[in-house]
Amino acid sequence: MGRRTDLQCRYWTGRLPLQGGPLLTLVALWALGRVAVLVSGAIGAPAAAVADLAFPAAFLAVVAREIVAGHNWRNLPVLAALTLLLTGNLLVHLEALDLADTAGLGNRLGVATLLMLIALVGGRIVPSFTRNWLAKARPDVEPPGGEGAFDRAALALAALGLAAWALAPYGVIATAANFSAGLALLLRWARWRGLRTVREPLLLILHVGYAWLALGLLFLGFDRVLPILPPTAALHALTVGAIGTMTLAVMTRASLGHTGRPLAAGPVTLAIYLLTTLAAVLRVLSPLAGGAEASVLLAAGAAWTTAYGLFAVFYGRALVQPRVRGAAAAI
Repeated sequence: MGRRTDLQCRYWTGRLPLQGGPLLTLVALWALGRVAVLVSGAIGAPAAAVADLAFPAAFLAVVAREIVAGHNWRNLPVLAALTLLLTGNLLVHLEALDLADTAGLGNRLGVATLLMLIALVGGRIVPSFTRNWLAKARPDVEPPGGEGAFDRAALALAALGLAAWALAPYGVIATAANFSAGLALLLRWARWRGLRTVREPLLLILHVGYAWLALGLLFLGFDRVLPILPPTAALHALTVGAIGTMTLAVMTRASLGHTGRPLAAGPVTLAIYLLTTLAAVLRVLSPLAGGAEASVLLAAGAAWTTAYGLFAVFYGRALVQPRVRGAAAAI
């Protein structure tokens, strides 16, 4: 492989991406953990815990090695995030092993870590992608500005609120910080000209995912002051809404790019985005459905399952095929 090709294949650490046997080993460990938890009743909780923790531990070690070998110290926060995810998983297994009452803390720690990653990474890629697209497609629209003191303050509030929620979800600090963070992130999001990207669903869905994060944090804080929706509404806005939407938004965009296909949303991709948004809205509002709540929950689950099923089928097919050279129809 020539030098130019090597440079094109490098990823965020500045080194070549993991491939071949090491990559296959990571995939196998991930699959092993999923199967072990599924059959934990047969193999026992200790064996399931070891198998399930093997992938995050190995992945943490691989990322640490890549960062150190590439001297890419600015990405050290990624190690902190992976460590928190591993810790949260461990805390859940400790309760399953009857060693501690820590499953609630572990689940909140994992969710809070993922949300903070969305706040940080999403806060970089969403305005950046929007700025690039507007420069080409809508030069008449003023692009989002760069990150400033307000953005850093919003992220600090989000970190404080999520940490407080993980440790003491009903405390005064969590309530005040999350309400303030949600409001700050919503104002931050509004500055990114998201409504101007309606013509580009691949970009618009990123804005939708970040909006769910801001709204979820607002719900999380507002619920303790004036409970209109049950506490679960905020959790579902953050998980089904923010995490679920952002996961699909990034996976679809990255899959198109890595397989050599145009960065454009075809009919199936549009259906995926609409279904996951519908699932989030229905799940958050289901407590207001009265006697029809069970039916609304069923519809939310069906929309969610269909969205991810469509991704697995259509994008899975593209990912196992050779990379496309030149133009191709969007999925």
